[in-house]
Amino acid sequence: MTAFKKLLSLFFRIGISVIVLVLLLRQVDKRSLWDIVQHADKCILGLAFIGFLFGYLLALCRWEMLLATAGIHLPFKRVAVSFCGGVFFNVFLPSTIGGDLVRSIDLSTYTKRPKEVVATVILDRLSGYVGLVFIALIALLFGGKLVFDKSVLLSVAIITGILIIMLLVLFNNFIFLKVNRFLQASSAGGIREMLSNLHQEIYIFRQHRSAILINLLLSLLIQVITPLSFYITALSFGLKVNMLYFFIFLPIISAITLLPISIGGLGIREYATKLFFAKVGVSAHSAFAIALMNSIFILI
Repeated sequence: MTAFKKLLSLFFRIGISVIVLVLLLRQVDKRSLWDIVQHADKCILGLAFIGFLFGYLLALCRWEMLLATAGIHLPFKRVAVSFCGGVFFNVFLPSTIGGDLVRSIDLSTYTKRPKEVVATVILDRLSGYVGLVFIALIALLFGGKLVFDKSVLLSVAIITGILIIMLLVLFNNFIFLKVNRFLQASSAGGIREMLSNLHQEIYIFRQHRSAILINLLLSLLIQVITPLSFYITALSFGLKVNMLYFFIFLPIISAITLLPISIGGLGIREYATKLFFAKVGVSAHSAFAIALMNSIFILI
C-alpha cells in the first residue's frame, strides 16, 4: 500500500508538471517563443550556461566543506559522484528534495554515518536558503522602489518568515525544546526522533563558526549566480530588463520550486517566472523562454 501511495504521488507530480506546461504553452505565442530561442545570441547564451555550471561547482565545494567539518573526510571525486547523482535525480524526483534524499542515502551507506551525512545535506540546503533570502532582502532594499506589488512583498516576507522559524527550531535550544514537547504530546515519535537527531548533529556545527561563515559566503555567491544566469539568458534573447528585477524575483521563484509538487520544479518554475515578470512588462513568451532555457540548462 505504501509503495502504491508513493507511485501515485509520483504520477501526481508528473501530472502537475505536464498540465502546467500545457496550460502555459496555450497562453504563449509559440511562433514568437520559437523566434526568441532560434535567434538567441549563442555566445551570450553560452556565457549564461557557464555561469550556471559554476554555481553547481560552488555548491559541490560547499557540501564537501560541510562533510569535512563533520569529520567525514572523503576523496573529492567520491563526493562529486554523490553530489552529481543528487543533481541528476533532482530532474526526475519531486523538487530538490528527491536529489537530497539520493545523495543522503548514497553517502550514508558508503560512510556508515547516516546522522552526520543527513545533517550536512540539510545544513547545505539550509545555507542555500539563507543565501536566497538574503539576496532577496538586499535586492528589495536597493530596488524596492521598482516594485510596488503587494504579492512580491508578501512572498519575500513569507520566505523570510520560514527561514527564521527553521533557524530557531534547529539552533535555539529553548524553541527546539518547545517544539519537541509539542511533538511528544502529539505522539509524533518518528518525527520527534528525527528532529532530535538533526538538532543534535547540526548544533555541533556551532563550534565551527569559520566554516559556517565560509559556507554562507559561498551560498550568497551561488544565489547571486542564479539571477545573473537568468539575466544573461534574457540578454541573449535581446530583452532589456532591469537586472534588479531578477535579484528580487528569482529568490521567490527558487523558493516556490522547492515545494515538492512537481518534478524537478518543471512547469512551476516556468509559470512563476511568467507570473512575476509580467508585473514589469515582460511578455509571457519571453518569460517562458527564459525559464525554459534554465530548465534545459538543468537537464543538460
